[in-house]
Amino acid sequence: MGLLGLKLLMSMQRGGGAWYVAGRSTGSRTKRKRPPCQGDTPQGPKKIAYSGPDLPADIWCHIHSLLPMRDAARVACVSQAFLQSWRCHPNLTFNKETLGLNKNASQKDGASTDLTVIIDRILERHSGTRMKAFKLAFCDCVVDTCNLNNWLQTAATLRVEELCLSLPSNHYKKDPYNFPCSILADECGNSMIQKLFVGICAFRPVSGLAKLTTLDLCMVHITGDELGSLVSSSSALERLTIRYCNEITYLKISSLMQHLSYLMMFECRYLQMVDIKAPNLSTFYFSGTQIQLSFGEAVQVKNVTMRCFVQCNTVYYACVKLPSIVPNVETLNIYSSSEGVNIPILPIKFLHLKHLSICLGAGDGSFCPAYDYLSLVYFLHGCPVLETFELNVSHTSIIHNSYYADPSHLKQMPEYLHNNIKKVGIIGFWHSKAWLS
Repeated sequence: MGLLGLKLLMSMQRGGGAWYVAGRSTGSRTKRKRPPCQGDTPQGPKKIAYSGPDLPADIWCHIHSLLPMRDAARVACVSQAFLQSWRCHPNLTFNKETLGLNKNASQKDGASTDLTVIIDRILERHSGTRMKAFKLAFCDCVVDTCNLNNWLQTAATLRVEELCLSLPSNHYKKDPYNFPCSILADECGNSMIQKLFVGICAFRPVSGLAKLTTLDLCMVHITGDELGSLVSSSSALERLTIRYCNEITYLKISSLMQHLSYLMMFECRYLQMVDIKAPNLSTFYFSGTQIQLSFGEAVQVKNVTMRCFVQCNTVYYACVKLPSIVPNVETLNIYSSSEGVNIPILPIKFLHLKHLSICLGAGDGSFCPAYDYLSLVYFLHGCPVLETFELNVSHTSIIHNSYYADPSHLKQMPEYLHNNIKKVGIIGFWHSKAWLS
């Protein structure tokens, strides 16, 4: 239910079996007569304040929780029922948009002070019950460390299930904020945190989180040992996303991680190796320079995405290495900015690959014109059950030489039947010799 609908609901009045809004009947088309009431005037019936339908408090709280936070605060100002539910609103998201601060405001304009005052007042008046999500996202406001610590401590005390902290980008290099990891669990080591997002700070966990299912770290100072220790001690973890964490050189995930199904490693500059033995991992997304990959024999990865824009030959790497690393893959997406090695006949086939997507020239908008595109046929030969194939080539910087000569000079390849293919898409086709072949 949107804010407009709630305003309509709160402005309704009962009258003679019909709903009256601003003096108009919104009931049946046949207007029912209403007996006169004491206090009526010649101009019409006297308006009586109406706070809404007589619903249980839990219903009001549920309706209120569906609203965006800013709208939830607004309706609480005009409704006693929503005022009560606002004090136990389950999802608190604090950023410039929800707090109504000027997007162009800076610390000089007092934005940081206003933000601090507003957050403090909301938390002081919150009942402390039913809170599920607590999010702090400050793009360009500088917030005092003590205030951050107090807010996070409050969220932990209220035993929230989802916690998010994202600080301004200038916190990453210069005096990064140290996330108070000790608040994530109580004295007995118990924690209610199920989803944790931490961005642009130092994150040095000291113990695992038993109920953690989703972990997302972005531009965080954390080492491979620290991350590995946290993950291995969080046995319920299902989704792990690591982005721009440049202190990580390797990541090891043990076979004890029975619930882990999704792993993303995105642009971790110094990452060299990923060793995964989580048996139920189904989706692996990697972006960065080529690294050493190792998956345990029990790992059943079905979906793989590889994005490499430096030291590429990603397509060649995928053809030669991946069949033995992820033999059960069914969907494979490859992004490469350059290929200097043509595809050979695959020594090992992708026996289960059904969906293949290759994007060449991704990143800088150009691709080597000397590349033998026809060698990609060998890739297809190595995918006997392939159903869909997509090829996207960016050639904005290529000098094309049109080829209209004798077609007998075109390169010939042996025929091969692909009976399972249902869909083929090629974008970036150009009338050059390599393409016409």
